[in-house]
Amino acid sequence: MKTKRLVMAGVMAMALAGGAGTALALGDGTAQTTTAAADGTGSVAPAAATATTAGPRVVQPYRPVEIGQGAKMGLLPQGRQNYVVAWEDFASAVEQAKGYVGDSIRPNSLSGGLQTDGDDALFTGAFRTDTVPSRITVRVGAGPEQAAGMLMLPGEPGWGTYYLDAAGAGAPRETTVVTAYGADGAVLATLSFEPFAAGR
Repeated sequence: MKTKRLVMAGVMAMALAGGAGTALALGDGTAQTTTAAADGTGSVAPAAATATTAGPRVVQPYRPVEIGQGAKMGLLPQGRQNYVVAWEDFASAVEQAKGYVGDSIRPNSLSGGLQTDGDDALFTGAFRTDTVPSRITVRVGAGPEQAAGMLMLPGEPGWGTYYLDAAGAGAPRETTVVTAYGADGAVLATLSFEPFAAGR
């Protein structure tokens, strides 16, 4: 049975180089909820949003989008890079997040988070780039790059989110690298973090 968790992900995201993120996880406490360290450089959607290589999916503020493993992601116009990931009571999570400003990550940077539940892993984070990424990938160790889904608010907010459902993959045991690419294949931003210590 899945452990139900709620993560104020916009607040959970780590600011890159010169900023420290904060984390708030609400649930029954039995799931591991961890924020990855950063390197220096409406109504429920009926179906899970799929990964894309054609840029982010544009969604309305507060709209819950299913991102896998029963989790829903929603983007907020309040604050900076402010979004939520909730496994239950999405509406309450959004209302709570409206009181946070989020973390303003550096320009042309990524933030990242990882939630694990047994053998299931869910990668989430935000991008803040001058150019909207055409795609974002997640690679663990020497494994293949996996395309992440991306979401963005209407207009030109200058930021958006990404997610990758890695059900069954277990917690990463090697360095994880997240990369944002432009339409021409150029790297817009990268983020890497080491595996978490056992027992955390």
